Amino acid sequence: MTANSRCSAAEPPGLETQRREIESLLRECELRAGDSWYVMERRWFEQWKEFVENGDQNSSSFPGQIDNSELFEDLDSYHLKERLVENEDFVLVPAEAWHKLLAWYGIVDGQPPLERKVVDLPSTLKVEVYPVEIFLCLHSNMENVITAQFSRADTIQSIQRAMCQGFSVPPGSECRLWMKSSDSSCERLRNVHMSVNSVEDQDSYRGQPGVCGLTNLGNTCFMNSALQCLSNTPPLTEYFLRSSYLEELNFTNPLGMKGEIAEAYADVIKQMWSGRHYSVVPRVFKTKVGHFASQFLGYQQHDSQELLSFLLDGLHEDLNRVKNKEYIELRDAEGRPDQVMAEEAWRNHRRRNDSVIVDTFHGLFKSTLVCPECHKVSVTFDPFCYLSVPLPVSKERVMEVFFVSLDPYAKPVQHRVVVPKAGKVSDLCSALSEMTNVPPSQMVVADVFNHRFYKIYNADESLSCILDRDDIFEEQEEHVLLALYLRERSHYRDYGSGSSSYGTSLFGHPLLLSVPRSSCSHEELYNLFLQRLALVHGNHEIPKGSHFFLPLSTYSAVNSNGTTERGVGEGGSAVSFSCKCDTHTQQRNNSTVVNQVSRQEVVIQSVQSFNTNCSTFLSAAQPYVAIDWDPEMKKRFYNENEAEKYMKHSSMEVPQQQTTVQLQECIELFTTVETLEEENPWYCPVCKKHQLATKKLDLWSLPEVLIIHLKRFSYTKFTREKLDSIVEFPLRDLDFSGCLLRKNRSREEPPSRYDLIAVSNHYGGLRDGHYTSYARNKDNGQWYYFDDSKVTYASEDQIVTNAAYVLFYHRQDKLRKPTLPSPITSPASSTEPASDITSCNDDDAELGATSYLTMETD
Repeated sequence: MTANSRCSAAEPPGLETQRREIESLLRECELRAGDSWYVMERRWFEQWKEFVENGDQNSSSFPGQIDNSELFEDLDSYHLKERLVENEDFVLVPAEAWHKLLAWYGIVDGQPPLERKVVDLPSTLKVEVYPVEIFLCLHSNMENVITAQFSRADTIQSIQRAMCQGFSVPPGSECRLWMKSSDSSCERLRNVHMSVNSVEDQDSYRGQPGVCGLTNLGNTCFMNSALQCLSNTPPLTEYFLRSSYLEELNFTNPLGMKGEIAEAYADVIKQMWSGRHYSVVPRVFKTKVGHFASQFLGYQQHDSQELLSFLLDGLHEDLNRVKNKEYIELRDAEGRPDQVMAEEAWRNHRRRNDSVIVDTFHGLFKSTLVCPECHKVSVTFDPFCYLSVPLPVSKERVMEVFFVSLDPYAKPVQHRVVVPKAGKVSDLCSALSEMTNVPPSQMVVADVFNHRFYKIYNADESLSCILDRDDIFEEQEEHVLLALYLRERSHYRDYGSGSSSYGTSLFGHPLLLSVPRSSCSHEELYNLFLQRLALVHGNHEIPKGSHFFLPLSTYSAVNSNGTTERGVGEGGSAVSFSCKCDTHTQQRNNSTVVNQVSRQEVVIQSVQSFNTNCSTFLSAAQPYVAIDWDPEMKKRFYNENEAEKYMKHSSMEVPQQQTTVQLQECIELFTTVETLEEENPWYCPVCKKHQLATKKLDLWSLPEVLIIHLKRFSYTKFTREKLDSIVEFPLRDLDFSGCLLRKNRSREEPPSRYDLIAVSNHYGGLRDGHYTSYARNKDNGQWYYFDDSKVTYASEDQIVTNAAYVLFYHRQDKLRKPTLPSPITSPASSTEPASDITSCNDDDAELGATSYLTMETD
């Protein structure tokens, strides 16, 4: 018996026992340094949970063998995909739970178990999902480089053994290991019993200041992303590195945090720019933030822009040079020129707010409100710390669907259609009808998952609940829609269900059959099944007549999830089919040959949900039928390659263009006239009542560092979505001269051209996701990619993506030329964008600046 087959020596326990044992292990197992945990694909694990909670041994939710395919970049190297997110892409289970699941279900052939160690990081224990990737070479031949992965809990000696084996070093040879840094200097690793993780503790590390990761404390990637962007904002960072903040701490400001946020932030920045750390643990800073902003307490995922907004406001109040804020009465415009009003508004703002945050990030825009009734115009000038610009929202979406015709010899056809984003299922059918010439009324839309129908949709259901890839089946009027599943009998008996019958598991693609209401006799249904399954039999001809029987044991009624009917059906009733047959087999040359099979009477019996007979199976709201195959017969007659084939419509050949918008379009939308919403009316001083006035924002003056927040999360009364459009933003020479309301600029006023210095990225959807950042180091001008504690080189052509969320721009007249040359990348760092600078992967410090080891032998 192999490890990847279902256990036949010791059958798995009942489903309730399985659930109880695994849940107990997940609940009680604690992280201990050195223990093994295993990475599992989340979707498989969720299906297993559904199976043990709601199914039985015949359930279609049976998860099958453990399958981690979705976690790998490819199935040749089994290299883990980058940026996988826990509880979104994978789950972690302790070793004991893994071994139980492996014994009960097995694992797909060839897939390696994803064993990971618990490592002891500064102030925390964490499962090391991404091991350290180290480049290895011999000192005598440094061109021959191999890559290997090691746990941070591994010792230097284990790396030495792996190198000896990988480079075929003779046993007994004297070996010396050297760690090569990014500046090509080497350091001897003398203590071979030291762990990989503890190498960071050596004082010898000297890295590029600012090129430092931040440990993920548990869903704190949003905070790390915001901190990295601010860390690479030169005027703010230099202010803290010079300790200028110490003279400006405001301990008495009632709107501030007694200087604690500023001090905690300063501590993080000084560590990151010391050049002595691969990664910093911002635990004290996280605690301070949670103390003063309860929404950031705990370890839930949050928005990096919201954290950024809180942090900038907190730093401003902690460092406000104004100790006693005076009351200032605002004056109405009264026909005064914009220039006069703007200067007065900025002067009033600075009388109450004077800090490094105001100096660096605050600008001024003009707000114009017009009453729709009396046409009263209200003009005010208000400061801003960042611009939140909207993205153009498309009213359409592209869907890829498979059309399955009634013709049993026609292969499914994949189509790409454009439908209204707020449309209904009927709109999808209408769009497909134009390509297939099949009336929309004769189409049925179904979501197929794990060999069964996850849901069959009604025509008036919203398209928002349908994925971009679904199946559409053709049906005819005055027909009964019959769902047909294919199941394979297992080799073991289903003892867990209290019977001696054989268990079954679903395979292949389910079918929807349109059966004429007038042709529901036993013989006609039987022949219909034969005809519809003709394609999956490959070259085996199905003789006409009733003397040939499909290699099936039974075909029986099932629930919508594929479980055999035991008196409970969808809509209160279900149909039960059973077939008794006599087979005669003979052995020829050690192979089984199926002779002529005689078919007896097919018994069709409809049952109510409480297991009593009723008149006809047509009373079922949605009949589900399963055909059970004997494993040997399935192997002989079911052509899996033929069953998986499909055709591509010409619409699939047209390259799909991802929606792209220009940053300038977003800024223009920001300055477009809009009508206030009912929830946020304006009080008109003339009409003496609230009005839905028109509002227009215009940019008046811009700060030294301009933060642009792309409003990717769209919320309306009817929909909530994340906009994944690519926003094309320039890395250099972003010109605002055409956007500024003030056209006549004096010589003393700054220019309006900006260069990009940092980007906060968000990957994922509305409820979950992962934050990273790109940032340009102020000292050497090199771009880096920050993913929690992992830092890698980045090139400029990688920065513009559909994940860009918050942009940081620095005005060109304030930019300082790099004082250091751009780093010369080593062989390890010139491969792809991601040669590791600090930590090679997820959450902690790492072996060396470039994770590059050489070995010298005798």
